[in-house]
Amino acid sequence: MDAAIGAGATVRATTSPNPWVGCVIRTDDGRVFTGATSPPGGPHAEAVAITAAGAAARGSTAYVTLEPCSHFGRTPPCADALIAAGVRRVVVGVLDPDVSVSGTGIDRLIAAGVDVEVGIRAREVREQLAPYLKQRTTGRPYVVLKLAATLDGRIAAPDGSSSWITDSTARQDVHRLRAISDAVLVGAGTVRVDDPRLTVRDVPGKDPLRVVLGSASPGSKVHPALEMSGSLESVLDDLGGRGVLQLLVEGGARVAHDFHAAGLVDRYVLYFAPALFGGDDALGMFRGSGAQSMQELTRGEIVRVEQLGRDLRIDLSPA
Repeated sequence: MDAAIGAGATVRATTSPNPWVGCVIRTDDGRVFTGATSPPGGPHAEAVAITAAGAAARGSTAYVTLEPCSHFGRTPPCADALIAAGVRRVVVGVLDPDVSVSGTGIDRLIAAGVDVEVGIRAREVREQLAPYLKQRTTGRPYVVLKLAATLDGRIAAPDGSSSWITDSTARQDVHRLRAISDAVLVGAGTVRVDDPRLTVRDVPGKDPLRVVLGSASPGSKVHPALEMSGSLESVLDDLGGRGVLQLLVEGGARVAHDFHAAGLVDRYVLYFAPALFGGDDALGMFRGSGAQSMQELTRGEIVRVEQLGRDLRIDLSPA
């Protein structure tokens, strides 16, 4: 299953809106064949692994991170493919909450006499597939809030300038975040001040859907962009309906505050540069009212700490 999780990670930026699934077929004599989901329209992970294994798949064990599908979409059902290949046992990380699957893949395998085990490395698989699982469960995308700041928590100077707080290594990492996100969102104020492109550069991957809260002038570099208004909840409902699995929120401070205050952030990705403004007049990470007492603090779990050149990336999962 660890190898299947690893295979899924290799296609993280190419499969959406399909999940980035990995599959490993292991024969009784120890041979291993690996597959991962292809871009939309291509074969799923199970089909790729079955093709690689060929006749060796008969009597084997398949390890797959997500429940095999049981319906005809752009490709035939993976549960049927495993049955036809003669796979004897299927080990599954987590069930697929999609209404077109939701346990029916497991049921089909069991009805055909296949031995099925569910829940192996479930925590790791849920972490890897969190955007897909959330969108299929709630209809809304998984929200990642990204902020880059000095060590004293400031994102812009008193004169409004904010470019290049972090160095090139951290900025390249942000482009990787964009590459694995289906949409990136900023406020109209950020567009006016910074005029960002919000595209993927210097790393492999396609540009995300660019979303502006409010209106962007016709000459802004962010275009073509989807301009949206209304409550943040309605925005998320709309984007989830468009098939957005992961939304990257890049600012500014007011937008960051509003997503945070509404409890809509699933993961905070914070980049800290070894720099200090040294005063209280520079712009903070959040603009708006915050916790009024220690009891009201937003607490969570630090799930990743990584040195990126001179900078530091910290990922926080809220409780």
